[in-house]
Amino acid sequence: QVQLVESGGGSVQAGGSLRLSCAASGNTDTYYCMGWFRQAPGKEREGVAFIDRYGSTRYEDSVKGRFTISEDNAKNTLYLQMNSLKPEDTAMYYCAARRPGAYCDRLWVSEFRYWGQGTQVTVSS
Repeated sequence: QVQLVESGGGSVQAGGSLRLSCAASGNTDTYYCMGWFRQAPGKEREGVAFIDRYGSTRYEDSVKGRFTISEDNAKNTLYLQMNSLKPEDTAMYYCAARRPGAYCDRLWVSEFRYWGQGTQVTVSS
């Protein structure tokens, strides 16, 4: 099974940028759908951005045009470039993968089997 480790979180002022990384180990060849989720205090975990094996991407409406998901298959690393950050982006961010062979056709939390430990992003106004 795949192991996921996030990094790159931190504290920034509104309008700033951060790039999150998610290093995947194990046999990653059959993991066709990966994504980033976030969870703010007192709120449910929500999907932010997703990418499939063909490079197709999907974004939650509030981050469209500001966040970019990408992957480097040679490094087995998933990225989330976050620009024009807002205080409402403050949350714990998690990298996740669906089960092997599953595509990005079901994007709710329960459909993702593998999770990283999370990395905190704090945006101050």
